[in-house]
Amino acid sequence: MPRRTLRLQRLSGLEGTTVHVSVEWCGLSNETGVGDFLKRLRVLLTRQEIVPERLPGATAVVIDVFMATTTLLTILENGARGVYPVPSLQEADRAMAKLDASNVLRGGEQDAAQIEGYDHGPFPEEYTPEVVENRNVIFVTTNGTRAIADAAPAETVLLGSLRNAPAVARYLEESKTDSIYLVCAGSAGRFTVEDFLGAATMLSYLDVEDWRLNDGAWLALDFAGRHSDNVPGALKRSRAGRWFVENDRMEALDFVADVGASDLVPEVVAGRLRPASEAGKGGSS
Repeated sequence: MPRRTLRLQRLSGLEGTTVHVSVEWCGLSNETGVGDFLKRLRVLLTRQEIVPERLPGATAVVIDVFMATTTLLTILENGARGVYPVPSLQEADRAMAKLDASNVLRGGEQDAAQIEGYDHGPFPEEYTPEVVENRNVIFVTTNGTRAIADAAPAETVLLGSLRNAPAVARYLEESKTDSIYLVCAGSAGRFTVEDFLGAATMLSYLDVEDWRLNDGAWLALDFAGRHSDNVPGALKRSRAGRWFVENDRMEALDFVADVGASDLVPEVVAGRLRPASEAGKGGSS
């Protein structure tokens, strides 16, 4: 799927003259003005920007590139029987109590450290098909799985990452939704480059001509234009990305940065992941 670019036409006139402006990215017409119905697309820079009462009827895509949504995508893709992202250790215990404990793996991190007593950490390479196939996996992280829980009031909650960004964009266009939130999980309430890059990459595969964008989405499109040709390079310069470089984890970083490697779009339904309906058609770009 080809990337779409943002085009703005700005016209200026003398004082007292009529000035017509075509703002193509939000679908406004020269003739009709701002009162027309517009589909709305918003990028939220951290999960703390979520306003729960605005989510009903919308589609929310949660993005935690390092590492929750990338790893959860991998777990589902590698054949887990059930995948349960939970926002806290207490919720993990409650989920565990409802499942056959002999067939459950628990994984994730808290404050960037592996959780004592858990089977695995937050990294996708820990969840190979041999490890997760036909197993139930409960997964909890400091930021990403909390963002998933925060987005729960939305009509549809999807998981996005760089690896499935084109597939997510394709699914959103096919779904005909008229309200989209791309939710960057962030880190402890702070903006992160990697999540913003994930949102920007998804936007670059969307035709946004008929959408009204918030400021975050407008900036994300500009960011995509600057960095889409070198996603690994942008990740390496981020705060979290530098950790991978300094700790000789380049293979893991390259896995995260592989745009379009997956055609799977996970959807959260009743606290469990499943492939979103009609997701992944058309192949990866």
